[in-house]
Amino acid sequence: MDTIYALASARGKAGVAVLRVSGPRAHQAVAAFGVSLPVARQAALRRLVWDGVVLDEALVLLFAKGSSFTGEDVAELHLHGSTATVNAVLRALAEQPGLRLAAPGEFTRRALENGCLDLAQVEGLADLIEAETEAQRRQALHVLSGAVGARAEGWRRDLIRAAALIEATIDFADEDVPVDVTPEVSGLLDNLLSALRAEVEGTRMAERIRDGFEVAIVGAPNAGKSTLLNALAGREAAITSEVAGTTRDVIEVRMELAGLAVTLLDTAGLRETGDLVEGLGIRRAIERAQAADLRVFLLDGDAPAMPVQPGDIVVQGKADLHIATGLAVSGKTGAGVADLVAAIAHTLQQRSASAGIFTRERHRLAIIAAIGAMESAQAEVITGAMRAELAAEALHRAIRALDALVGRVDVEMLLGEIFASFCIGK
Repeated sequence: MDTIYALASARGKAGVAVLRVSGPRAHQAVAAFGVSLPVARQAALRRLVWDGVVLDEALVLLFAKGSSFTGEDVAELHLHGSTATVNAVLRALAEQPGLRLAAPGEFTRRALENGCLDLAQVEGLADLIEAETEAQRRQALHVLSGAVGARAEGWRRDLIRAAALIEATIDFADEDVPVDVTPEVSGLLDNLLSALRAEVEGTRMAERIRDGFEVAIVGAPNAGKSTLLNALAGREAAITSEVAGTTRDVIEVRMELAGLAVTLLDTAGLRETGDLVEGLGIRRAIERAQAADLRVFLLDGDAPAMPVQPGDIVVQGKADLHIATGLAVSGKTGAGVADLVAAIAHTLQQRSASAGIFTRERHRLAIIAAIGAMESAQAEVITGAMRAELAAEALHRAIRALDALVGRVDVEMLLGEIFASFCIGK
C-alpha cells in the first residue's frame, strides 16, 4: 500500500501547521530528513534537512502500526505555519520514492478499512468537522465515540440468539426438542421491535440537529415580518417598506439559538392578489411554511393566515403601536424580541430532546428494513415450526440490515460520496 501524506491543518498562515504521513514508509520518510526518530507517542524537536538545506525546526510525533488513527505507521510533523515552510516540506516528501499526496478523506478511509472506525463513526467524524453549533458538536462526538456501533451490536447479538434458537429447531426437526423456543424468540423480537421503532421516531429530530431547523415567519402583508427578521438577525437582511407585498421571495437567515442551528424564513405576506409575481411568492411562502419545523405567526390585529399546527407560536406584532395580551413583539423597537427568541428556543429544545443517536436517512432506512424483516420473522414464528426456515431467513435479513449501519455490508456505493466531503488532510 502506498504511503500517503498531506497537510492535516487548515491552509494559510498559522502559528503551527501539521503534516500527516501514513503507510509503511511513514517513519522512513521522517528519517530521510536526517533526523533520529523519537520514541513512538513521545514528541521531540528535530531539525529537518533536505538536500543540505534546513527546512524547519519541527516537532516530530510517531505512531506505531496498530496504535494510530489509520491503523498504520503514522508520522506527524508540526511545523511553523508559514506557506513557504509547508510547501518546502511537502516538496521534499513528494521527492521521496513510494510517497504520494493523499486523496480527500483517504486517512479516514484507511482507518475504516483497517477496522479502527466503523462507517457510522466515519459519518460522525465528518459531522464533527462540519459542526457549527454546540448541539451539532455534542451529537457528532457521540456518534464518533462508537455509540451507533455499540447500539447496533447489542441488537445484533439478540437477533443472532433468536436465529440460533430457530435454526436449532430446524437442525433437530426429526428429534424431540425438549424446550419450546417460541416464547424466548417472540420475547426477543418484541423487545427489539420496540427499541427499533423508538429509534426511527428519534431519527428525524437527530437529522434536524445535524442539518438545522427551519422556522418560518408567517403573516399578512405589512405585519412586520421583515422588520422582525432584521431584529432577530441583528442586521438588514430583508428590505422593509410601508408598501404591502414588498417581500416576493423567501429570505433565509441562518443563526444559532440555544446551541441549535436555525434558519429563519421571511415569507411573502399571505393574501389574495391578482399580481402574478406576488402570487408566485405567496405560493412559495405557503409551501416553505408548511414544510418548516416551526411557524411563527405574526399578527397585526387579524387571524392567522393559515392553519396553526400544534407547537406553532402565535405572536402579536407591532407592539409599539398596539396594546396586546400574551406574547407581543416590535421589530422596530426590539420590545418582546428576547421573549420570542426564548419561546422559539424552548420549543426547539423540547423537540430535540427526543432525538436519537441515528442521524442520517441511511440509518433510518436500515432500521426500517430491519423492522420489516423482524416483523416477517415474528409472523412466521407464530405460525408454527413448519415455517421455521422462513423465520430464520427473515432474521438473517434483519441482521444484514443492522450490519449496514456500521459498514459490514452493502456500503461500497456510499464510500465515494462520504469521503468526497472530507478535506485532503483527513
